[in-house]
Amino acid sequence: MTTHFVMMGVCGCGKTTAALSLQKYLDQCPYAEGDDFHTQANRDKMGAGIPLTDEDRYPWLGNLRDWMTEQAKNGEKYSIVTCSALKHHYRDILRGAEGKVAFIHLTPPQAINLERMLSRQGHYMKAGMLDSQLEILEELGADEYGVKIDNPGLPEAVEADIVNWVKAQGLI
Repeated sequence: MTTHFVMMGVCGCGKTTAALSLQKYLDQCPYAEGDDFHTQANRDKMGAGIPLTDEDRYPWLGNLRDWMTEQAKNGEKYSIVTCSALKHHYRDILRGAEGKVAFIHLTPPQAINLERMLSRQGHYMKAGMLDSQLEILEELGADEYGVKIDNPGLPEAVEADIVNWVKAQGLI
């Protein structure tokens, strides 16, 4: 059975960095950058500082779920996806993928997220959107398989926490 790792959290939390770090431990398994699955309309909306609605997000989440299922059908042991996955019902959509879905929720302090966002060049997600994401963020529930990584340290320290959790779960 395929295990899909969803690196989740608000913008600037380090999803891409963490995903690429985990990928090297998982034999360069398939990886999808969630931002690449947004429609141009969504990118334009976020670029204009307008928060996405649930209706805006549903096709995006469905596309990510379908990509995950495709990896399972291809016989992949693992896949990794970056996705904010801010609400429980968004994660329900992702859990609809064929295989097992494990959420890795990255939660560095808000100041670190903001600093990272302010240093980005040319990204459509503007720093002002951080507050709107934090407002709608729902923590992982008891019915959701995953872990919260709140390490505010260097990427290597976060990577170590993630790998230790994955190993403790017997997933690698």
